[in-house]
Amino acid sequence: MFFEPGKFYGIIGPNGSGKTTVLDLLSKHIDPVEGNISYGGKDISSFSRKALSRELALVPQNFYIRFPFTVQEIVMMGRYPHIPRFASPSTDDAAMVEDIMEKTGISKFADRFITELSGGERQRVVFARALAQNTPVLILDEATSNLDINYAISLLNLSEKRVRKQGATVISVMQDINLAAVYCDYLLFLSRGQIVAHGPTSEVLTPDSIQTVFNVTAKVYRESFSDSLQVVFKK
Repeated sequence: MFFEPGKFYGIIGPNGSGKTTVLDLLSKHIDPVEGNISYGGKDISSFSRKALSRELALVPQNFYIRFPFTVQEIVMMGRYPHIPRFASPSTDDAAMVEDIMEKTGISKFADRFITELSGGERQRVVFARALAQNTPVLILDEATSNLDINYAISLLNLSEKRVRKQGATVISVMQDINLAAVYCDYLLFLSRGQIVAHGPTSEVLTPDSIQTVFNVTAKVYRESFSDSLQVVFKK
């Protein structure tokens, strides 16, 4: 399985199907039992943690922190892989953080402590931190599941912009099949730790694949308003 630059990938499957495990393997949080994972022609195990952080940013499904860092400090942590040891953030780092905070709509609580925010607000901050890393690969683990639809669309739009304009790669675990259909160029369907189907969204998002993976009856049709495939389910 290859992940190519300039593509938005969606990983879909029921609970316990192995979606987060795939992301943990890609981000070197766990090691593969068999085979290997390569990035840029090199085994990912050969990358130091800091070197990998310059290539790959992760928005986790859950983010726990008890120390009262400010929102601005959390977002600035995204720049740490690019800052030399013992050096301070540069004016360019500060400008990037300010720009990302503005684009993600969190500038208004820049000086608030992360521990004071709601779950949805914290998720936006963690998303902003990953965007501030400015990496070629962005990995999203159900990164918008705790957000209302306005912020979910806004952050997915920012991610898609990096794909289209910067040639970045986004790999996203998504629960909402219709959001995945709108944003993803390519889908992977997982079931019980196995890839059941993968390919361009227009080819693999079918009633048969949904029936196989989720055991539900669905209709897939093209929606002109979103200019994408969409799915409706039968009760």
